[in-house]
This record gives sequence, structure tokens and C-alpha cells, in this order.
Amino acid sequence: MRGNHRQKGFSLIETLVGVAILGAIGVTLMSGLSAGYTSLAISQERTFTESLAKSQVEYIKAQDYISVADYDPIANRYQVIDIPTHIASANYTVEIGPPVPVEEAVVSGYELQSITIKVKHHGATKFTITLYRTGLAL
Repeated sequence: MRGNHRQKGFSLIETLVGVAILGAIGVTLMSGLSAGYTSLAISQERTFTESLAKSQVEYIKAQDYISVADYDPIANRYQVIDIPTHIASANYTVEIGPPVPVEEAVVSGYELQSITIKVKHHGATKFTITLYRTGLAL
């Protein structure tokens, strides 16, 4: 009659194996969620920085041309865009470097200059773009 003995419940080993499998699944799930969150944060930062840089480029294009010789970082410079409040409060800033001559205005009277725009987040440069402008050098 020993062959008719029925098992009731789970053994300790079966329970431990089940808990270990659930733990492995949980760790994998949490790791995936963490990677997804990090990816989202990086994507959002890239979107903010690229958008700010492109907005600054368009704003500089709309401003009067300033020749390299006439550039003054205080009095005669390209103006920085107004950064939206929610982006500025997250410590994003835009810096415009001084125009650098690429082609001197020797023969034609026109010069080609490059202007570097840096978007920073908490003081660290996150995106850099260079704009080229041409204009009449006075």
C-alpha cells in the first residue's frame, strides 16, 4: 500500500526554485526598466540641446551681420535666444563664441566667418554646432 501515497503541498526545494526563478525574472525586469529610463533621459537631453542650438542658429541668421573686426563681446555681439523657463530651470544655457574669420575680405569685400554655439547643461557642454555666415566686411 505504499505506492498509493499522495503528496500534499510543495517541498522546500520546489519552493526555493520557484522563488529563485521569480527573483531572476524580477531582476531582469528592473534592469530593463532602468535601461529604458536612462535611454529616455538621454534622448530628452539630446532633443533639448539640439532644439536650443538650432533655434540659436536661426536667431543669429535673423540678426544683422557683425564683421570679425567690429565684434565686441560686450557692446557689438550676436544676441542669445530667450530660453523657455522650463528648460532654463533645468540649468540649460546657450553660449555663442566670437566669430572667427574663415575667408578674409581681401579682394571681394565679403568675409566668411564661423560662429560656434554651445549648449550646456549644468555647465557641461552637451551639444556644439558651427554656423557659417558671409557678409560685407566694413
